[in-house]
Amino acid sequence: MSEYQSPRLFRNGHLQSIYPTLCRRVGGIDYRRERIPTPDDDFLDLDWRSVQSDRLVIISHGLEGDSSRAYVKGMVKAAGGAGYDALAWNFRGCGGTPNRQPRLYHSGSYPDLNTVIEHVIQHYDYREINLVGFSMGGNISLLYLAHHRDKLYPRIKKCVVFSVPCDLEASSIQIGKPANMIYMKRFLRLLHEKIRSKKKLFPDLFSDNDYKLIKNFYDFDNCYTAPLHGFADAEDYWHKCSSKQFIPQIRIPTLLINALDDPFLTPACFPYDESAANLKFTLETPEHGGHVGFVTFNRENLYWSEKRAFAFLKN
Repeated sequence: MSEYQSPRLFRNGHLQSIYPTLCRRVGGIDYRRERIPTPDDDFLDLDWRSVQSDRLVIISHGLEGDSSRAYVKGMVKAAGGAGYDALAWNFRGCGGTPNRQPRLYHSGSYPDLNTVIEHVIQHYDYREINLVGFSMGGNISLLYLAHHRDKLYPRIKKCVVFSVPCDLEASSIQIGKPANMIYMKRFLRLLHEKIRSKKKLFPDLFSDNDYKLIKNFYDFDNCYTAPLHGFADAEDYWHKCSSKQFIPQIRIPTLLINALDDPFLTPACFPYDESAANLKFTLETPEHGGHVGFVTFNRENLYWSEKRAFAFLKN
């Protein structure tokens, strides 16, 4: 259940998913960029917006997103209005510059989120740090909390994630269905650009000669994600990096919001049992909202998801 009331004309998961990408504009967000090293001699680009707060929100974007996306900027704007500094980090290769190592980002890249958090802990004096994640970034955030449960910094207080494909196999199959072909083609086109940029740097490791044969995430993950990152195949990658199985291990207050009409998700992506097994974890399932949608219209130009996030974080 949820208090979200979709505008009447937006009670459609596809419209909720597409409209913000095509039509939403969030102005007034000026970032300060910081580039930090990773333990494997690569780098991550961090985009900061400060309101001189001692509380911080670290925002993780979704697949083929970055800190410039409207859903990220909307959350950054909401953070400032609620009295929080915001740090929107870009996954490897998503900050505008190809990363140096022969690898990509993927749904299990929680060690990179750990690198961001370690940097913040070591170089900034925030008394409170919270995590917000969207889609893939939500999956990464949940994995981080579960895998670091025994060594989580006390300053990390809460987490809110939206539209999370917490069962990667089910979601990958769902996005590959004919009804979702518009999304699949867009993702594969954008990912092809990533492969082309890496091919220039590593011609012996990256090839796109047969990229036209790739029709879905199974093909892409089998060809690129799995071999590049040490997984046996796509199924091995999906199984090991799905956050659903790790939800019972999360030890700080965490809110997962997945809309029931999200075109990317199947019933397997709604972890009712796992949520019930963890008193720190709350699953909220609005009837509408699509994938990273939750559209509302108001003077502040803030979506319901942004207001809901800070209602949870400040409670």
